[in-house]
Formats: sequence, C-alpha cells, structure tokens
Amino acid sequence: MRDEGRLLWSLSASELSVAYANGLSPREVVESTLARIRDVNPQVNAIVTLDETGARRSADDSARRWDSGRPASPLDGVPVTVKDNILVAGMRATWGSRLYRDYVAEEDETPVRRLREAGAVILGKTNVPEFTLHGFTDNAVFGTTGNPWDPTLTPGGSSGGAVASVASGMGAIALGTDGGGSIRRPAAHAGLVGFKPSRDRVPRSDGFPAILHNFQVIGPLARCVSDIILSMDVISGPAWTQSKSESGVKQFRIGFAPSFNDAPVDPFIRGTVDKTIERARLLGLDIETLSPFHLADPLVAIWPIISQTGVAWLLERHQDWEQKVSPAIAAMARAGQKLTARDYLNGLDTIATTGQAFERLFERYDFLVTPTTAAMPWPAKQSHPEIIDGQSVGPRGHAVFTPFANALGLPAISLPCPVDGDALPVGIQIIAAKDRDRALLEFARKYEDRLFVHRWPPAFR
Repeated sequence: MRDEGRLLWSLSASELSVAYANGLSPREVVESTLARIRDVNPQVNAIVTLDETGARRSADDSARRWDSGRPASPLDGVPVTVKDNILVAGMRATWGSRLYRDYVAEEDETPVRRLREAGAVILGKTNVPEFTLHGFTDNAVFGTTGNPWDPTLTPGGSSGGAVASVASGMGAIALGTDGGGSIRRPAAHAGLVGFKPSRDRVPRSDGFPAILHNFQVIGPLARCVSDIILSMDVISGPAWTQSKSESGVKQFRIGFAPSFNDAPVDPFIRGTVDKTIERARLLGLDIETLSPFHLADPLVAIWPIISQTGVAWLLERHQDWEQKVSPAIAAMARAGQKLTARDYLNGLDTIATTGQAFERLFERYDFLVTPTTAAMPWPAKQSHPEIIDGQSVGPRGHAVFTPFANALGLPAISLPCPVDGDALPVGIQIIAAKDRDRALLEFARKYEDRLFVHRWPPAFR
C-alpha cells in the first residue's frame, strides 16, 4: 500500500490534503474509493447514483493542480458524496420519490458548485427517504439503506445514505441536509461527526422547493471535526470567513439537559452520555445539569405543521402525485391541506417566542449539551421505534432533541461518544447560539481526542 499501512479510501480529507502535497495522486485515491464502493455499497445501499467517469476526470484535473503546486483548496482531490435532495449538474436527483425519478439537474446547487470549484471529487448521490421527511432511509425508487454497524438496522434519516457512505469508507465527506435533525441523528447512529450550521450560514440556490420553510440547511458529515471545518471553509458564505476573527473563550459555561420534558431515553444512550459528561467534568469543564428542561416544549407541535403544509404545497404542483408518492407522504399532504394560515402563523409566532427564551439561555451558557437521539437504531424498514425505555412513543419520539435547533436557526453538532468494544454508536449533541458556528466547531475540535472517538464498523474495517 502506498500510504504506509492504511488503505487510501480510509484517509480523512485532512490526511489526504497532506498526502497530496507530498506526492500522492488523487487518481489513486479515487480508484481505491471506487473499488471500495463496488465492494461494500451492495451491503448497505448508500450510494444510489455513481459517476465513475466524472470522478476519474475530476481526479486527473486535481492531480495536475497538485503537481503544479496550485491546488484549488485543501479539499482538492477529496472524494465527496452528495445527498439526493441536493442538485448536482448532470446527475439524477430523485428526492427519494417516484415523482422525480427521471429528473436530471441542469445546474449545481450553490454548495455543490463551491465544492466543485474547490476541486472536490463528486462521486455521486446518496439515498434518502421520500422528500427527506422521515427518520429512516427507504423509498420506492432505490429501496432501503442499512447501517454499516448492522445493515439490518437503520442509519436513521434523512441523511441515512450520506452517513452510511462515510462510515463504511465510500468517501471522506458527505454533503447532507438537516431539517429537523437529519444530519445529526444519522451521524449519531453511524458513529460520525455531523454538523448543522446556523441558518443562512451556507447559502442555497437552484435547489428543490423549500418545503420545510427555512428549517432545512446544508451541512457536512465526516469522520473528524477537522474535515467538518475544511468543508465549511468551502461551502459557507462571507459570514463564515468573517467569523475567523472571533475571540476565543477560555472557560466555557455549559448546560447539560439529559432529557426534554421527561421524554424517554434509551438507557444505553443515557448511561453513555452521562459517562462522557463525567469525563468532561474531570477535564475541568464547567457543566451544570439542567433538569427538568422544558424550553423546547412549545416547539414539539411545530415540525408537523411545517412539514405537512410544505408537502401539501409541493404536491399541488403535480396533478399525478397520488399515484407516485407513498401512503405516508399522501397522508401528510392530506393533513397539510386541512391546516390553515392561522395554524402556520401561530407556529411561526411560537418559534419567535421560544427563540427569545433560548437567547436568554445562551446569555448564561456558551453551549447546551444533550443526547443526539433518544433511541438506538431500529429495524431498517421500520419508520420509527414504537417503544423507548419501556414507554410507547410516537413517530418523533426518537427525535426529541434535534428539531428545536432547526426552528431557531442554531448551529449544532453530533459527536460520537466512547463505548465499550463493538457496541453500537451513541452521539452527544452540542448546540450554540446562532452564528456561533466557528466557536462551536473549535470547541469540538479542541476536545475531540479527549472526549469523542471515531470507530470503524467491525464489518467494514
């Protein structure tokens, strides 16, 4: 092997950048990654559209730039996958629905264009649930995506294909979207780092209709925090560059909410997160437990209002939709048709009021910490776990910790906690005040090696 013992497909973006500067060829890395995809993708069904010809062409272009000493960015030559609800010029974009199964995008969505300009090698598209509205990854176009830790279990959703690709070595970075936790929860289920930026931090244009209002943002998934930062350096707007001048905080004040309004949390998750918090305190971090925690309670009913009205609005554009969407999506659309402008505006007003309460919270604390998910991964074809810690829960019972950050536009990251042996991954979520993205990521990078750990799934090492 050319990388002194490690397979090329396993290298992080940060490691690849150094290796390219020292003479490693991006073409070798892309060939290694394509071989890896052929080997493992059939087991998890993560990548649903693969552009081998385009990837090789991009790799050769990258090699010429590195050979001339003029790489476009540290991501030049790095293999990247893109979620199938983000448009890539010349590639099919199905949004997980038969309604769009033959749609081919003519233009790159803005973050994709920036990745391309930075020299990243776009391998292809990753699987999603229909319209990216569910917490597991399955659709009538491409089927079910499995979790690399156990392909009979779900990687979550809606960025399930994205995390399955990175966790199994089919690309160093994945571009995903997060409308209610769709980056962070799958990252937790697959043992990755998943970052949801502040609202408007990553500019978007030329994409699918915004059915989740401004809740949904584009963000990166990777195996280390440094790769998240490299990604943000490329896909973000001017505010990200300006934030480099933020003054660092030496003594962080952290609030820890182990549960929201006494919602059930899987005992293994609860115990694992508690151990991580204890280790953080031993490192000298000032962490105050906030229990009970009710600030996010008013937002529980908001996500269904936004998503149902969004689906109803989208499908009104398509006369033949009833024969082309799943029963679950059809039910959402019918529910959305019954909602009124008053319902929608009441929801927006609740968001504004709750946002003021969280602003006061972040006057006291630099970060809020929670578990990322309330449930461990469940069977891959099942929409949600019905029982958590012995209690019956609804479709969003596993997702209680993440949607408030979307409603309020806050940055949030999920990081993998240490666990014993080959136990399934557990994620811990850290949230900051709006536009404190860089401070949050620098904090995560500072403590990554001491509090968090990336592991390869046993079957994919």
